[in-house]
Amino acid sequence: MSEMTIRNRNNHIRKSKADRIFDFIIYGVAALLTLLALYPMYFILIASISDPNLVAKGDVLLFPRDMSLDGYAYLLSMGNLWGGYGNTILYTLAGTVIMLVVNIPVAYSLSRKDLAGRGFFTFFFLFPMFFGGGLIPTFIILNNTFHMVDSFWVMVLPFSVISYYIVVARTFFQTSLPAELWDAAQIDGCGNLRYFFQVVLPLSKAILAVIALWAAVGHWNSYFNAMIYLRTPARFPLQLIMRNILINNEMAATAMTGSAAAELNRKANLIKYGAIVVSSLPIMTMYPFVQKYFNQGVMIGALKG
Repeated sequence: MSEMTIRNRNNHIRKSKADRIFDFIIYGVAALLTLLALYPMYFILIASISDPNLVAKGDVLLFPRDMSLDGYAYLLSMGNLWGGYGNTILYTLAGTVIMLVVNIPVAYSLSRKDLAGRGFFTFFFLFPMFFGGGLIPTFIILNNTFHMVDSFWVMVLPFSVISYYIVVARTFFQTSLPAELWDAAQIDGCGNLRYFFQVVLPLSKAILAVIALWAAVGHWNSYFNAMIYLRTPARFPLQLIMRNILINNEMAATAMTGSAAAELNRKANLIKYGAIVVSSLPIMTMYPFVQKYFNQGVMIGALKG
């Protein structure tokens, strides 16, 4: 009997009844958790094309009813929506790149045990995680000192240093890059910059993907900074435009009475669900492309602090 045949037989060991029951429970719990995670997204999708009155009554559960695309038609007919899409994509791309450029080198430097003043710099970057200057002082500084208010840069530069990203990336570098790798690079005549760009970064795709995804999602969903620091509607991101659309429709529906108010309220509810789909779908499509690196990076970055 060949070695391969013996190995195949060993790999197909018959499970006991207790093992099968345990597997059934595990798969059942996993399936239940998957449904709990996916159903809210599915419900938003079917509610965006169903009659809002039926949604409010709880009659829409698994399938859309009285389908209507009026909410999407209204959203897509708005010219500022596409401008907001463009602004959000620009803020997301630029902000994500800047966050990687800023946080990754800092995290790598803090992971090096030979860094002079390592403890001081670690405290310097960790302190803002617990204490901040406040909204009003930040606004005054950005407006009077740096003159960034109502500009493109206020959306991507002032808040690019994220202490949490630095901690996660530093942990990754400490646990994934052995010190012997740097010793071997030195023997080959490799300096710090060359080692960082040619050795560290190619071996850190997992943590780069994780932080890039976190940064992209944060920029894509952000509307508060735009609401505080932007004044020109042409610079508004998608999320702020969606917020203004919902508020304006709800206020208009409240001010009206009779059948006109009912119709406007119906449109407002359609727009509400449609806005969630329109604003969330693009960023959700990113996850399958970085899922492999995302899972790996989160697990490695969470091993120790």
